[in-house]
Amino acid sequence: MDKKEIRKTILGALGSMGPEEYAARSQEAIRRLRADPRYSQAGTIGVTISRFPELDTRPLVEAAWKDGKRVAAPKCVPSDRSMQFRYIRSYEELETVYMDLLEPAESMTMPAGSQEIGLLIVPGVAYAETGHRIGFGGGYYDRYLQEFSGHKVSLAFEEQLCGEVPVESHDIPVDSIFTERRVVHCRGGSPDGNRL
Repeated sequence: MDKKEIRKTILGALGSMGPEEYAARSQEAIRRLRADPRYSQAGTIGVTISRFPELDTRPLVEAAWKDGKRVAAPKCVPSDRSMQFRYIRSYEELETVYMDLLEPAESMTMPAGSQEIGLLIVPGVAYAETGHRIGFGGGYYDRYLQEFSGHKVSLAFEEQLCGEVPVESHDIPVDSIFTERRVVHCRGGSPDGNRL
């Protein structure tokens, strides 16, 4: 299957989840992430405000605020497909942009440099256990990750883990994938990433 077909298949499967299952499974994956030392050591978390059927990141945002962390969310620039993270202190600082996405309002937020983000939650549709991913097709994170040197992990539902995904030379794998059932340590893209 090509990337488009994989996206369609996985998003279709996720879309059948009911609200209670969606919330419970999202919370369990987030619980696993919060138990990880990379989370506890990070002063700033970079995270996209998700939309259904992506795993719900709002509980993570709220937990990070309660845990005394700074939260930075991405602001995309469609003209050149670049992305800048900006600090948010409440949902009131978000605005609805294209495709009904929620992003920081520039008038109410300050930029966060990539070196300030200790833990980056990288979104995606499908993942291989090597840490390679298929995103939503915009290429924003692919570009951002070229310059990012901190920890990069993903939150995903178990259905999003598939045997293999198409990999291109510029693709940068995530270090670990947290699902509602397990943590996959990707070992920097090696095919024998350990499961815990």
